[in-house]
Amino acid sequence: MNILDLQTIKDHLDEVDVLNAVEKNFVEYSNGNANVPPVGHLVLPDGDCHIKYGHINGDPFFVIKVASGFHNNTQKGLNASTGLMLLCSAETGAPVALLQDEGHLTDIRTAVAGAVAGKYLAVADADSIGIVGAGVQAELQLRWASRVSACQRALVWNRTSARAHELREKFAATDIDVTVVQDIEELVARSRHIITTTPSTSPLIFSEWVQPGTHITAVGADCPGKQELDATLVQRADVLVVDSVSQCVGQGEVQSALAQGLIAETDLVELGHVIGGETGGRSNDKQISIADLTGVAVQDIAIARSVYDTWHTSNAGMS
Repeated sequence: MNILDLQTIKDHLDEVDVLNAVEKNFVEYSNGNANVPPVGHLVLPDGDCHIKYGHINGDPFFVIKVASGFHNNTQKGLNASTGLMLLCSAETGAPVALLQDEGHLTDIRTAVAGAVAGKYLAVADADSIGIVGAGVQAELQLRWASRVSACQRALVWNRTSARAHELREKFAATDIDVTVVQDIEELVARSRHIITTTPSTSPLIFSEWVQPGTHITAVGADCPGKQELDATLVQRADVLVVDSVSQCVGQGEVQSALAQGLIAETDLVELGHVIGGETGGRSNDKQISIADLTGVAVQDIAIARSVYDTWHTSNAGMS
């Protein structure tokens, strides 16, 4: 079995068209061409662990991913997230490669999914991208959103203002103009493209704050009990897109609105169908759209397979 450490993975990641690979696999998933069992979810005193695994029909490999999130790790000088991905032969079951990515590939593929959602759902003339949160995912979401959006201005809000300023400094040498705001309501009022990235278990954004034409990508609610958006805002949305209906109904941003009977499962549209054109997304610039992203194993397959193929090709050329 080949073992790829984090630096090796990073060395080859720049050579990979991750966005296209993730888009393609979302379409495969929504078209029923993927075998993705329910997520394994382990709740621990200070964090949680997700086990996601799956296979795209016809692919030579299947992928098993373990990803953990321990938000108190930052106080210990450690990354909040970690993990690994195991690439196995779909013919024999034998492990082919262990990608010791320490959670990096999960972070990247999550940000890429956010960029995909924004690409298909956000209005083209947004004045600023609002980022709720200031952790690793907030940074990556903004970096990837700026690749697919003409908007290069961002507003950032975080419960701890100092961390928001730290995030702003990370973009000081880039073309992205980042401003820290003290009031989340101000961020919402000034942004028509908003990305939420926190582990909140109670609403941070309320319906009455949101202007027509706003798109929100919510990535924080990835297990039961988490919630970043007011349920009445979810009900108000004209377009409700999810990465996976089966996952989101129990652990996504839409779970609260569904439990309260404010929306029905039939109101949800999968992102893969929007990408593939089977179902329309936004039809005008006055609609409110929400993308609820819980993370699907097909994203892990896309990024793990892409990195491995690039690494394998480069090593074959050296032999």
